[in-house]
Amino acid sequence: MNILAEVTEQDYAADGNLPQGFLFGAIKNVGNQIANVNGVDLPPGEAKSYPFVGKGYPQVPFTVNGSTLRVMMIV
Repeated sequence: MNILAEVTEQDYAADGNLPQGFLFGAIKNVGNQIANVNGVDLPPGEAKSYPFVGKGYPQVPFTVNGSTLRVMMIV
């Protein structure tokens, strides 16, 4: 059986995004500053996720604002 999805997990200290077409995503602010994910503030220690809904998501941008974000996604 071929593997169809790829899991990526890494920390970001610079702005970035979950790419268009991702199937699942989770972002946790592991830094000390308020970050911003898709236009919504994400305080230190908080997390948000984008669950699998049967099709890919549009691109989701994030701004670290001097913090660090731990991002896990399935594409």
